[in-house]
Amino acid sequence: MLVEWAQAGEPVDGDLLKGLDDFQKDVETAETRKMLGGEHDRHNAIVTIHPGAGGTESQDWAEMLLKMYTRWCDRRGFKRELIDLQPGDEAGIKSATLTVNGDYAYGLLSAEAGVHRLVRISPFDQAARRHTSFASVFVWPELPDDIDIEIPDKDLRIDTYRSSGAGGQHVNVTDSAVRLTHLPTGIVVSCQNERSQHRNRDAAMKVLKSRIFDLRLKEQQARLDQISGEKKDIAFGSQIRSYVLHPYQMIKDHRTKEQVGDVNRVLDGDLDPFIKSYLMKKASGTLGTATADDED
Repeated sequence: MLVEWAQAGEPVDGDLLKGLDDFQKDVETAETRKMLGGEHDRHNAIVTIHPGAGGTESQDWAEMLLKMYTRWCDRRGFKRELIDLQPGDEAGIKSATLTVNGDYAYGLLSAEAGVHRLVRISPFDQAARRHTSFASVFVWPELPDDIDIEIPDKDLRIDTYRSSGAGGQHVNVTDSAVRLTHLPTGIVVSCQNERSQHRNRDAAMKVLKSRIFDLRLKEQQARLDQISGEKKDIAFGSQIRSYVLHPYQMIKDHRTKEQVGDVNRVLDGDLDPFIKSYLMKKASGTLGTATADDED
């Protein structure tokens, strides 16, 4: 590394060292962007998090993931907005959707789509037993203005309701929250972030169109894979990463075998090593899948 080389030699001026560090980061950023050549990689992203089975345990884990991604956005300087949050019954969340605005936001965050597994001593278990929790992360590209998805009124059900959770004085006062259901696909999108019902509907519609567009692309790819007999590297919804907090501390990505022992650093938003490793493996065609040997 350039900075390590400078530190190993003669004393270096602080400004020069900072310049080398900035240059190194620019080089790494350029390398990462070189691997992001997909049609939608440069777009903004829409991220949704859902807990798996397990009640409070999984809902708490889903909230931990939400905090991890918001901190990653802050580290990157990306603008993020939480447009929907469904609080858990006792702790955590039942679901959350946030938009992430930044160059290559979708290309980077697409590395995080899949099932995330947590192993820890439960803070909700009086017997202090070890629990395993799961949460799913879904990532879609935000559609650019020049792509339009037509949704006939007959295919759409619109429900309004009162917002829930922390969100200002307007929460639980008016029916400003909006839920859209796309009847042909069963896709449901909610938005309760804005004070205005109209603005919530516009935001929800934007997410719905992106999800329908993404679904159509996946269906098209599935047909092509069936014709060519190709097998995808990663099955949608498969477990991609384990976060072990007990009996030892380790985070391991089962697709790339990348692992980090500093769990707190990763949960605080330092995801770049995992994202970069994923993109490198994907670009080289050596991306793997989780196996039984990866389980704890």
